[in-house]
Amino acid sequence: MSESVISVSELTRRFGATTALDSVSVSLPRGAVYGLVGANGAGKTTLIRHILGLLRVESGSVRVFGLDPVADPVAVLSRIGYLSEENDLPGWMRVDELIRYTSAFYPKWDDAYAEELRRAFALDPAAKIKDLSRGQKARMGLLIALAHRPELLVLDEPSSGLDPIVRRDILGAVLRTIADEGRTVLFSSHLLEEVEQVADHVTMISYGRIVLSAPLDTIKESHRSLNEAFIAHVGSAATPAAET
Repeated sequence: MSESVISVSELTRRFGATTALDSVSVSLPRGAVYGLVGANGAGKTTLIRHILGLLRVESGSVRVFGLDPVADPVAVLSRIGYLSEENDLPGWMRVDELIRYTSAFYPKWDDAYAEELRRAFALDPAAKIKDLSRGQKARMGLLIALAHRPELLVLDEPSSGLDPIVRRDILGAVLRTIADEGRTVLFSSHLLEEVEQVADHVTMISYGRIVLSAPLDTIKESHRSLNEAFIAHVGSAATPAAET
């Protein structure tokens, strides 16, 4: 493992009386899949928003590729691919229009790779985004996130509500291929079984605090499953609630 792609130190974030993140410190070296797990509302999305520079640090520090994502957003975001559960795409565009439009923002956009992904995901270039199924929209979002071959791929609850075939696309070949190419994946989910299939390292967050962060193999040496480890450290299963 080489230098850290993401380095978060003593990050604390409050929303009114609620402490969403409480002295969180994580370091993600290059070239692996990192699972960020916790019940919805645990603070996963708040942490990711800081990493993407969407929230300004109140206390502590966040560095991505050694840079402050708020102070230098272009240098940071040009190297990141991002897919969230909301996956808010412009419904009035066609598939081919959105691909063309997005490519203008990324100097390293790979047209051949984008077309390869479009065919692999069976996306009709003439289809309007608003007419795509939820699974097709997820594949479209993944195409947009991947086609500039980002050094860091951030997936925030990407497979929630999707069918098993789409989940397999996201959690199987795509993640493994990216990590095998020396790039880094941060994968946030409350679906522990999915994280267990693909993660090299798992960080558990509960009520804004890191309760466990270790290689998956190390966790499984003392627990039969990731779910068992989660219950042991958090006290309950990762069940849905409102995200913070």
